[in-house]
Amino acid sequence: MFLLLLGSGGLAAAQSRPAANSSSFGPEPIASVLPDSIAMPSSISAPVSSFSSSYPDPNEIRITGIGQGSMPWTIVVLLTLLTLIPSLLLCMTPFARLLVVFHFLRQALGLQTTPTNQTLIGLSLVLTFFLMQPVGANIYEASVVPLESGRISAMQAVERGEGPIRQFMLHYVREKDVALFVELSKEPRPRTPADLSMRIVVPAYILSELKAGFQIGTVLFLPFLAIDMIVASISTSVGMLQLPPVVISTPLKLLLFVMVDGWNLLVGSLMRSFS
Repeated sequence: MFLLLLGSGGLAAAQSRPAANSSSFGPEPIASVLPDSIAMPSSISAPVSSFSSSYPDPNEIRITGIGQGSMPWTIVVLLTLLTLIPSLLLCMTPFARLLVVFHFLRQALGLQTTPTNQTLIGLSLVLTFFLMQPVGANIYEASVVPLESGRISAMQAVERGEGPIRQFMLHYVREKDVALFVELSKEPRPRTPADLSMRIVVPAYILSELKAGFQIGTVLFLPFLAIDMIVASISTSVGMLQLPPVVISTPLKLLLFVMVDGWNLLVGSLMRSFS
């Protein structure tokens, strides 16, 4: 009996030994390893959260608008300006006068598609940028630089940018056109040209530029019209009725235009008209 009890006790100890050994392979809990004197406090996460709130994430992307403004409103303003650029180019620059004169020249030479519309528009754009570069520099210094530094708002930048362009337009606008739009707008008579609003200056400037372009084009048309009349009278007097006079006059007009270096004279005269 004693031997049987001893054998059963040894067997029970042998069965319980692997369970004790298996628990020793894994990491023991921190609470069981650390003594109570050095246990980690539960409020250790508070300084970490305050540190992360005071220092932003380095991977975070923050985009600010112009002049420390809101980025969505900055995008709206820029997109609005992009849509208004063609209108501003036609209404507040010499582009209209230049393009009208170049189209008159092409008609006077008797050419339908040479130079092409793209060529004439490109030449007008280049000359417009050349003429408006001082005005653009003044606008940049007066409105864009303070806006980027955050010293003025977007509306103040627009108001400051009106000054240089207003002076440019008032230099070439006709008094008759200004009086017409002052009368149509029912506004009080201004004391000085600086008192005119952009509502009056812009349409008056467009009319003045169109009139100037047609005047230059008419003067440019006269010598080529004289060549057409001379060729037509000669061809009719000699009985050349089957041959159109344009076939003879067009080469003569091109020869005259090339001999006098017409492009140089025309562009030079147009640039001096804006001085």
